[in-house]
Amino acid sequence: MTIKYDDNGLVPAIIQDATTKTVLMLGYMNEDAYQKTLETKKVTFFSRSKQRLWTKGEESGNFLNLVSIKNDCDNDTLLIQVNPAGPTCHKGTDNCWGEENQSSYGFFSTLEEVIKERVENKDTSKSYVASLFSKGINKVAQKVGEEAVETVIEAMDNNDELFLYESADLLFHYLMLLQAKGFTLKDIETELKSRHK
Repeated sequence: MTIKYDDNGLVPAIIQDATTKTVLMLGYMNEDAYQKTLETKKVTFFSRSKQRLWTKGEESGNFLNLVSIKNDCDNDTLLIQVNPAGPTCHKGTDNCWGEENQSSYGFFSTLEEVIKERVENKDTSKSYVASLFSKGINKVAQKVGEEAVETVIEAMDNNDELFLYESADLLFHYLMLLQAKGFTLKDIETELKSRHK
């Protein structure tokens, strides 16, 4: 890999969780830090304040276990994907921006939060979600079954627009059923990962 180090012999290294894709921190590497990272599979930086090589976790035990290293289009910035062994920031947080390092499923995560808020709000006059939840888990499960049947019917037809519409209904109601049972997409991910050996 060709790396363009700056005039001080350093290259910025963006550290990203390989699973959640959360950016954990930014550090700097020189050639020795890069080589040590490859050899040990533990991310090592060049500490500008200590003026020496520094393996993240050497004191705390919160190592950054190497998964992959990619170079950007100009060869002057590294993207290093890792499996972190504990919090990354020296302040004890998951990353250096104080955010939790958790899986995000894009808009589905937003939708999970909306469902949770509407269930907690319990305003059945204004919320379809709250209204359905108020009827109990059997009604939520029944609705998932109805949407599944409608999705299958549309799958056998040639109307892609209706198929996508019913698929969206099915996923929405399935997210509701997961919450009614006390689960989230994270639990489904964990189950699927356990099967992927």
